[in-house]
Amino acid sequence: METTIKIIRRSIHTFLLHYNFFTCAAILALPFSASILLLSSSLLPDFLSFHSHLRSLFDAAGFPPESEFFTILNLKLSQTISSSILVLPFSLSFLLIAKSFVIRSLNDHHKPPPSLAGIFNSVLQTQIWNTLLIISANATCFWVLFIAFNFLEKLHIPSLLFTISGGIAYSIVVANALIISNLALILSGMELSGGFISILKACVLIRGRTSIVLSLSLPVNMALAGIEFLFQFRIIKTYSDSGVIKPTSTMILEGLFIAYLYSILITIDAIIGCVFFKSCKIVYDRNLGDQETGRIKEDDEVALVKCLAKDLF
Repeated sequence: METTIKIIRRSIHTFLLHYNFFTCAAILALPFSASILLLSSSLLPDFLSFHSHLRSLFDAAGFPPESEFFTILNLKLSQTISSSILVLPFSLSFLLIAKSFVIRSLNDHHKPPPSLAGIFNSVLQTQIWNTLLIISANATCFWVLFIAFNFLEKLHIPSLLFTISGGIAYSIVVANALIISNLALILSGMELSGGFISILKACVLIRGRTSIVLSLSLPVNMALAGIEFLFQFRIIKTYSDSGVIKPTSTMILEGLFIAYLYSILITIDAIIGCVFFKSCKIVYDRNLGDQETGRIKEDDEVALVKCLAKDLF
C-alpha cells in the first residue's frame, strides 16, 4: 500500500504532466466553485438560514441551551444546510461532470475508455445514495446524542464531558461517511457500477486504511478552507467596505480567479481519489489472489493426504 506522501506526489505529478487536459476539468467545475464560495459567505440571506428552526429543535429535544458546543453546531449546521440546498443543482451537474472527466482520463480498467455519459450516469446514481448516507449518519448521531443527554439529565450527571466526547464522536462518524462517499464516487466511475453497491464496495476497500484517507483529505480540505478565507478577505470584505452597490470588474475578475483556484483543488482531489482507488484495488486483488493460491495449496495437501491414507490402508 502506497504511503500518503507518495499518493499526493503521484497525483500532483499526474496533474502537472497533463495540466492542459485537467484545466478543462477545472473549468467545468468553475460554476460549482463560484456558487459554493458565494453561498458560504456572508452574502447568504438570513431568511434562507435554518438557525432558528434548528435551535427550536435542539430545545425541544432537551439539549442544554447553555452549551457552547451546540450553539456552534447549530450555527454551522444551519449554514451547511442552507448552502447545500442551494448548491445542489451545481453539485449534481457541473461538479459531477468535472469528476467524471477526471475519472475517464485516469480509467485504465476499460479498453477503450468508457463514454463520459456512461461514467456520469454511474456517478450520479452513487451521489444520490451518498446524500442519503450522509443524511442518515447525521440523523443517527443526533438520535444517539438525544438519548444520551436525556439519560444523563435523569441521572443528574454533568454533561460537559459528554458534550466534548459527543462532538468528537460526531466528527468521526461524519468524516468516515464523507470518506466512504468520496471513494464510492470514484469506484462507481471506474467500474461503471453506480448505486448503493458502490458504497458497500468502498467500505470493503477502505477497511484498515481509514487513517491514510484522513491524511489524504486533510491537506486538501485545509487548502479549500484557505481559499474560502481568501475569498472572504479579498472579495466579500472589500465589497462590504467599499459601499458600492454593484461589484467592480476588478472584484469579479479576482473572484473568478479565486474560484478557479478552488476548481483546481477539486480536480486534484479527484485525481488523489483515483490514485488511492487504484492503490487499494491492487492490494485487494493481490490479497484475493494470495487467498486463492492458499486455498489451492490447501486443497492439494488434503488430496495428497487422502491418497497416502488410501495407499496405507
